[in-house]
Amino acid sequence: MRIKLILPSLTEADSPHFRPIKYSLFPPLGLATLAAWCPDDDVTLVDQHVETLDLDDEPDLVAIQVYITNAPRAYAIADHYRKKGAYVVLGGLHVTSLPDEAAQHADTIFLGPGEETWPAFLEDFRAGSPRARYASANRTLVGIPPVRRDLIKRELYLVPNSIVVSRGCPHHCTFCYKDAFFEGGKGFYTQAVDEALAEIERLPGRHLYFLDDHLLGNRRFAEGLFDGMKGMGRLFQGAATVESILRGDLVERAVDAGLRSIFIGFESLDERSLIQSAKHHNLGRDYDAAIRRLDALGVMINGSFVFGLDGDGPDVFDRTVDWAVSRGITTATFHIATPYPGTRFFQEIEAQGRLLHRDWERYDTRQAVFRPRGMRIDELEAGYWRAYERFYSWRNIVRGSAAHETPGRSLKHLAYAGGWKKLEPMWDRLIRARQLVRARPMLEQVLATVDVVREAAVPTAAEEAA
Repeated sequence: MRIKLILPSLTEADSPHFRPIKYSLFPPLGLATLAAWCPDDDVTLVDQHVETLDLDDEPDLVAIQVYITNAPRAYAIADHYRKKGAYVVLGGLHVTSLPDEAAQHADTIFLGPGEETWPAFLEDFRAGSPRARYASANRTLVGIPPVRRDLIKRELYLVPNSIVVSRGCPHHCTFCYKDAFFEGGKGFYTQAVDEALAEIERLPGRHLYFLDDHLLGNRRFAEGLFDGMKGMGRLFQGAATVESILRGDLVERAVDAGLRSIFIGFESLDERSLIQSAKHHNLGRDYDAAIRRLDALGVMINGSFVFGLDGDGPDVFDRTVDWAVSRGITTATFHIATPYPGTRFFQEIEAQGRLLHRDWERYDTRQAVFRPRGMRIDELEAGYWRAYERFYSWRNIVRGSAAHETPGRSLKHLAYAGGWKKLEPMWDRLIRARQLVRARPMLEQVLATVDVVREAAVPTAAEEAA
């Protein structure tokens, strides 16, 4: 059977918001995981961010992954293949949020994660009796087949060694796009430690990027994972919460296993905004203590911040940037608060009559799609862009690097932040020449340099009690 798996581009290549390096970071692991259940089929995987989508072929089965901003492109591709006689299935976050909308463009839709439903569908499809809708309920990662990494064109990505060893998150923030995806079953679950370690062993090279929403979310699993990784010589990046950084010694175990950079959702410095977002695990947490602990361990921080929540006024942008720079946050990701369909945030904004439109392509966290309370729409959008401009100015990159106590930390900060935002022409040339592989040793070198100060990393009694 000829199967085609497609990830439509989240942003059009001719859009001013399309940043080639951003969309050349990670391969579509979800689709490569689906392919693992099709070892004897003729499977093609296409990521429209890094390659041209050929629409002249004639696959028997087409599976398309749908996010909110690529929904119009995904539906157009689906309609095209259905007209040609292919059987088309749609899945992903947007399909789960708006199944009736997606069903108009598919023969079958999938709600929630696919570890249970995809193999069930394949069995039904081969038997000639596929259902119109499959909804995930019984969730486990135990015993799933290895990801079909042979389908991933490694030379097209800066980080082909991305990996996911858990699904979901133990927390339920109101604005989280993924929260609705896991309704109807477990909202957070992990692989068996041995299976996760086996997947890591199969990956070539040294650098890994864990795409899990919360790598430290299950302590027992994380302890086993990090203990098993010690001695592998890996360098890795991942994501966690302020709470998990402050509690116990799990972050030290991660560093011993090779953690060198971590994504943290600070989201807001305002308690009202945290309460509105149900981000209770950040309430009362000492952000500065978490930052000091990570800095002592030599771990760089990518901080995430959201603008436009009800507690935000026009001063939120400069205040947030100044705080992040003064704390030595290495890189920052800013977002305009976006009410994704299927979330509690969307329900609240819609009920209050504050939603501006349902043009899904504009739900990209760069544009305001609802009326904020504390500022005008144009103030919100202008402030968002100003935050990026100010944070990544050379002046603030240097200021941020000076916030670290050791010269080694400062040099890493300069190299990583400057390389990420100030070398766009280099990235573009490497991407066009399909030579991103040449940048990986540079990335590994920056991550590898670490001088752990153990004494400063020991949590205080207050931190342990938090």
